Amino acid sequence: MNSILSAHKKYLLTILLCAAFILGNPFLSFGIEKVSATLKIAMLPIIDSFPYYIAEADGDFEKAGVKIKLIPVMSGLNRDQLMQAGEVDGMLNEMTTVANFNRKTPQVNVVYTIRTAHAKYPMFRLVAGPKSGLKSVADLSGASIGISRNTIIEYVTDRLLDTRGLGSELTNKKSIPAIPERFQLLMQGQIDTAVLPDPLASAALAAGANLIIDDSAHPQYSASLFTFSLKTIKQNPEALKRFLYAWDRAVARLNASPESYRELMLKKIRVPRNVQKSYPIPRFSRNSVPDKRQWSDVMQWMVKRGLLKKPLSYDMSVTSSFLPGL
Repeated sequence: MNSILSAHKKYLLTILLCAAFILGNPFLSFGIEKVSATLKIAMLPIIDSFPYYIAEADGDFEKAGVKIKLIPVMSGLNRDQLMQAGEVDGMLNEMTTVANFNRKTPQVNVVYTIRTAHAKYPMFRLVAGPKSGLKSVADLSGASIGISRNTIIEYVTDRLLDTRGLGSELTNKKSIPAIPERFQLLMQGQIDTAVLPDPLASAALAAGANLIIDDSAHPQYSASLFTFSLKTIKQNPEALKRFLYAWDRAVARLNASPESYRELMLKKIRVPRNVQKSYPIPRFSRNSVPDKRQWSDVMQWMVKRGLLKKPLSYDMSVTSSFLPGL
């Protein structure tokens, strides 16, 4: 009898140890076998892409049994051309781009929110040049604002000005698509203000520019996303699921200990020299997609600007089916 009880205890202990091992190793839920497909994802060298390099360095993709190929791009136009040509499976982008792709017929779906504005970590800031003399939104009437037209940057600009009661029509928008050029023109005094993403916005402030307004109190307006082609979603759903799971694990570690990844960030992400030590590594989103209210507001803005004839369906462009869970 004692030997039977002893064997039973050993069996239970083995089961408990195995369960603990599996729970402590979430990638085991995918099994040992790797998926054969390689996902090609277009990304700009911006802070929003940083978790990719963490997942790569820490072996998260390998553990999840998925092969990922980063396709570096230097502009949104280059990224969109690759996606349109079917040369990449997915891309890091935002809602206005998704709507442009799906204007006539559904081509892509948003599958994951990468980052939104946060109280301590704004995504976009409207800053005034050091010698502009502009200090607040009240000073902006007639001032030139460097933006990129018909993009998320112009959308955020309009919405932020609306929150302060200043219609964008009262400003003098200048279309400067290349963000580094926009930064240079601002610092040289050739434009009064500019809307910049971090870390360039932080670099401008550190060099004497004045903060006018940012999106830190309005996370509903700013979001970077992962968007994948419907072809990839249909043909390689398992690879996509594993990629997002690996990404999410990297984000969890980054959010828990951002400073431990500063050295890697400086190697992989373009951070201006004057803020390399001080730039706060932002928090990244987990397990979410844009909600219907966010999508609807972007659609309304695009229709008002004549970029769409009518709002596009949320369900046609956004799916939560691949969220990895927490």
